[in-house]
Amino acid sequence: MQISQLKLHMLPLFCGITAQEVAAFVEATGATCKEYGKGDRITRAYESNSSIGVLVEGKAQTLSENRFGEEAVGHALERGSLIGSASAILGDLCDGGNASVEARGPALVLWVPYRALITAGPRLARIHGIVMKNLLEAFCWKNVRMLEKIELLSQKTLRERLILYLLQQERLQGRERVKVPGRVQLAKELQCNRSALTREISLMEAETVLAVEGDSMTLNKEAIG
Repeated sequence: MQISQLKLHMLPLFCGITAQEVAAFVEATGATCKEYGKGDRITRAYESNSSIGVLVEGKAQTLSENRFGEEAVGHALERGSLIGSASAILGDLCDGGNASVEARGPALVLWVPYRALITAGPRLARIHGIVMKNLLEAFCWKNVRMLEKIELLSQKTLRERLILYLLQQERLQGRERVKVPGRVQLAKELQCNRSALTREISLMEAETVLAVEGDSMTLNKEAIG
């Protein structure tokens, strides 16, 4: 597929510039697209990386690795999410970081070489300024999501985690009936046992705390106080 067919100007990184201006940005920075299959590692922990990735199509998830080589699922990534920005910007100071990104299905990523992004300013003028502004805003939102994840995992019980997760998703999705991943993926995001999660959901349904419809869940605010 041609880059011009991907509607890149609709991505958050390019908010405020036209499709023609995005094409100029891609040419000036030498940005390229790469395809990934389900389960492919888009980035790997502790590996160097020189480009900032933007998820154009598909979904992905972050995986953090501890010193024993065990992985824990972090946050989910949707179209427009940034990938590998810390390792691209910090270089050797970051040493690749302890997080990997894995495609959850077929995915397409736009890779923007960081050095080319920095040096393209004089040629791109206004376009460069808008992209850098959008990039800074994206970094801020990434920090917000990280703090939300810390708050989520600090909850003492599985029920508290699930309730907070759904409240966070309500804000993110802008609606009370929120779409959630399958039980396996949801258990990974909540860092709990899948069987325990299934039992807790059934209990919450029986207590009318939660309504489940297909891949969506709705919290009963009155029941949780």
